[in-house]
Amino acid sequence: MSETTINLESYPPMFQQQTNQTTQKHEPDDHNRIQETDPIPLIDLQSLNPDNLAQACKDWALFRLVNHGVPSTLLNQLQHLVTKIFDLSFESKQALFETSPVSYFWGTSALTPSGSAYSRGPENMNWVEGFNVPLCKLSQLEQDEEDPMLCSLRLLMEEYRKHMARIARALFEAMEMGLKLDPEQSKSKLSEPTGLARIYRYPICHSREEAEAWGIHKHTDSSVLSIVAQFEVGGLEVFKDDKWILARPILDTLIVNLGDMMQAISNDEYKSAIHRVKVSKYKERNSICYFVFPEENYVIQSSNYKPFTYRDFQAQVQKDVKNLGSKVGLERFRFYGPVMD
Repeated sequence: MSETTINLESYPPMFQQQTNQTTQKHEPDDHNRIQETDPIPLIDLQSLNPDNLAQACKDWALFRLVNHGVPSTLLNQLQHLVTKIFDLSFESKQALFETSPVSYFWGTSALTPSGSAYSRGPENMNWVEGFNVPLCKLSQLEQDEEDPMLCSLRLLMEEYRKHMARIARALFEAMEMGLKLDPEQSKSKLSEPTGLARIYRYPICHSREEAEAWGIHKHTDSSVLSIVAQFEVGGLEVFKDDKWILARPILDTLIVNLGDMMQAISNDEYKSAIHRVKVSKYKERNSICYFVFPEENYVIQSSNYKPFTYRDFQAQVQKDVKNLGSKVGLERFRFYGPVMD
């Protein structure tokens, strides 16, 4: 088998210490191989069936989306660009967006400061790095027109944002119908200006045992909806029926999962998807995830939860992560749930 060289200078220092300079190429195993089918429910956006969508949301809290209308050329261009950006040196990536609304993070899912989990032991650190992109602030990247990489990122992400907002709106409106929610509050429950993208790279990891090699540990998203564009390398797993199921990368499909806000809005009729990301010893994994939330001051009311806003929820999550090391989430707001400190 031939060897491929890893650009260790592009890895955060903590990752450099636990990764070899070279790794052997090999045929993708079942964990990473691109498959034509899997058990995850398939939803066709062009012929959207609210009943099928409702069933997928109830049974899985996650589904695979086809005929979504995102051009493959756009996805290919984004994949090429993010690979190029991630291959910059660690110091260059830190400096690239220093005066920009886009922020660089590593060792965390972006809720806590980069590398902070390492203080509790390397096993707690997420084996991931990425960029947090507030999509409503993309125009601020225009200040850097002289940098072709930033210019390309702005143009591509602006087009991507439009597609993601369109998809999220179409799906949410269909979900509203199934749940019989008040359509007049639709824009407050799913607020396009809150949309953000996180661009992830999961570096190769040699040193950890297979069971400990997590790009992101088990969690739920805080969003209403999350839409994931996977590229060639798999690793995303969803928890269903007491087991973990791999959501393989399949050409021209997206993965959509429900978040905590959707669970609360639906009064627990739909659940927030429990998922995690596994890393590989042989191949880096890139993905882009779009998250969308309710308006910060929109009050979510249901029979299962005390009234709260997304701003309340976000503040409590950040407090729990800081004090406890992990997210408690919706249980903080459930009637007869844990007492809020």
